[in-house]
Amino acid sequence: MSEELLKIRNIGIMAHIDAGKTTTTERILFYTGKNYKIGEVDEGTATMDWMVQEQERGITITSAATTVEWKHQSEDYKINIIDTPGHVDFTVEVERSLRILDGAVALFCAVGGVQPQSETVWRQADKYDVARICYVNKMDRSGADFHSVLRQLKEKLSANPLPLQLPIGAEDSFSGVVDLIEMKAYVWNEEDQGATFEEYEIPEDMREEAETYRENLLEKLSECDDAFMEKYFDAPESITSDEIIAIIRKGTISRQIHPVLCGSSFKNKGVQKLLDAIVRYLPSPADMPPIKGVNPKTEKDEERTANDKAPFAALAFKIATDPYVGKLTFIKVYSGTLKAGETVFNASTGKRERVAKIFQMHSNKQLQLESISAGNIVALVGMKEIRTGDSLCDEKHPIVLENIDFPDPVIQIAVEPKTKDDEDKLMMALAKLAEEDPTFVVKVDEESGQTLISGMGELHLDILLDRLKREFNVACNHGKPRVTYKEAIVEPIQHREVYKRQTGGKGSFAVIDFRIAPSAPDDKGLKFANEVRNGNIPKEYMPAIEKGFKMAMSNGRYGFPLEALDVTVTDGETHSVDSDSLAFEICARAGFREAVRNTKSVILEPIMRVEVITPDEYIGNVTADLNRKRATLEQIDAQVGFQVVKAQVPLAEMFGYVTHLRSITSGRANYSMEFLKYAIVPDTIQDYILNVGRYALL
Repeated sequence: MSEELLKIRNIGIMAHIDAGKTTTTERILFYTGKNYKIGEVDEGTATMDWMVQEQERGITITSAATTVEWKHQSEDYKINIIDTPGHVDFTVEVERSLRILDGAVALFCAVGGVQPQSETVWRQADKYDVARICYVNKMDRSGADFHSVLRQLKEKLSANPLPLQLPIGAEDSFSGVVDLIEMKAYVWNEEDQGATFEEYEIPEDMREEAETYRENLLEKLSECDDAFMEKYFDAPESITSDEIIAIIRKGTISRQIHPVLCGSSFKNKGVQKLLDAIVRYLPSPADMPPIKGVNPKTEKDEERTANDKAPFAALAFKIATDPYVGKLTFIKVYSGTLKAGETVFNASTGKRERVAKIFQMHSNKQLQLESISAGNIVALVGMKEIRTGDSLCDEKHPIVLENIDFPDPVIQIAVEPKTKDDEDKLMMALAKLAEEDPTFVVKVDEESGQTLISGMGELHLDILLDRLKREFNVACNHGKPRVTYKEAIVEPIQHREVYKRQTGGKGSFAVIDFRIAPSAPDDKGLKFANEVRNGNIPKEYMPAIEKGFKMAMSNGRYGFPLEALDVTVTDGETHSVDSDSLAFEICARAGFREAVRNTKSVILEPIMRVEVITPDEYIGNVTADLNRKRATLEQIDAQVGFQVVKAQVPLAEMFGYVTHLRSITSGRANYSMEFLKYAIVPDTIQDYILNVGRYALL
């Protein structure tokens, strides 16, 4: 294994909105020497928030990548960092980043603790088996409580937090940390923006607490390694710091433990120790298991190890448009090497692509490279036909890597250009944005002819409309946001469809007997089964029948797409001359349309998980208002001076809620919302949707 590979860390910084991700990244850039000046989110000068919309709103919208170097114990490490958004509308950016990362820093606000989006990103990290260290930020804020966050990590995330530090003071008096490995205190100097810190003995009033937490640290580590356990029981005083660090690294990579550090990024305290923890405990590409995939020629499972000598394999995890260099394709190289000017094979599309240039990214700036090897994250220029999730590889050793799952959009608006001359320009701009963002869907409504754009929330679509105007110079008129409804069949039905066409010469003939049944609650897509006996429908026609049903799912009885469908083909007939695949595909589509007219369907609406944080005196206003919005209240947690209301609320009731919440709480409450599930709408609401307007705002 190359020495260089062991010195690479591919990490993401993930958290709830406003936990301080971008501020922490800015400090990392400063202390690693990448930036000579600290950028501030509040001032709109953050390096990683390079989009105009990010600087204006003080939020992260797109995941920005950068590479820094950090010297630890005289060794140079390369850290590829992705700063991901915290707002739920941009969850796609987190999803695709976690798919290619080796490790992550999970940030938590010392006041807010584990918040709704913290839970979402933690679940996403679980899904992709990403090793994590935790950083409790904002220890200088009023109400900061390190121990409360530790409890919430256990209770809300089912994590196994392992504190490696204890804060010295809190709120205004926060000055440094006690290191439980070295059993030393580190206090940051205010005069030089926290660039340096001093080492002290542990304060007397913290010594007993530090001893207790140190004992807890060793006890937990003994559960991760048998040899360490023996030494812990036989001679705990002989355990060295290097041995502790080695076991923490082992436990972190295996996800048995989650090391916890603390600090205040804004006040420049704790960031250097966080960088040390990143290189000490998070995995290098060499520590990761081989990436799995399928050979498209043999359809057999294959693996690629992080090795420069292995055949080239990479995953395109993001497409971006740059005004100067054109389309940027962000890739994670899993194996092999790639040189600028070489041709790669896109195993997902079956096409060859020439790589014109390779860039190492620093936010929206680029450093050109001649070649790139396994374990690195870079951007390619020159790729024409490529989508997010495509696999790039050596044509002689093709492999399709596991793709990235993206959620379906839940909100929709109609758009049109302000002038007729801009129609083509608008469609081209929308196509580019949809290429960048898999959760942004563009379609033309067959009935009205309107161009409909769909996304993950009001803010998501608002940003995209703003980008149309600024980046593509297309001014749009747009309608009000509308809910993206779906349908579900609730009664089984048996149907026989006969398709005959005779136009002189060869005709078309197909007969299909099939059964449609309601899907299981967690099913998605088409579940297709073939129970035809005696070869009444030859097997070669089955893919065409399946394709016909899949296409028909986009329009149910009421015109909404079906989330899931169970279809079993039971019998059929063919004609020796007039039957072909196209005839069976058309027959399946026509049969589905006829069958759903004669069975009972229901409309499904998106339900959101909502969390409202309100001062005690407004709790009555908030709960009464949520009840009027058809909410299901799950729980109310009382905190000091405020209460946290958790509820499930239909998305249709939540448009404009931010303004409404301010008015009923004198601007003192705030909320967060994320998609939870689709659920059946009540009969009265279904009647309203069908009779007053299919996409009417409720």
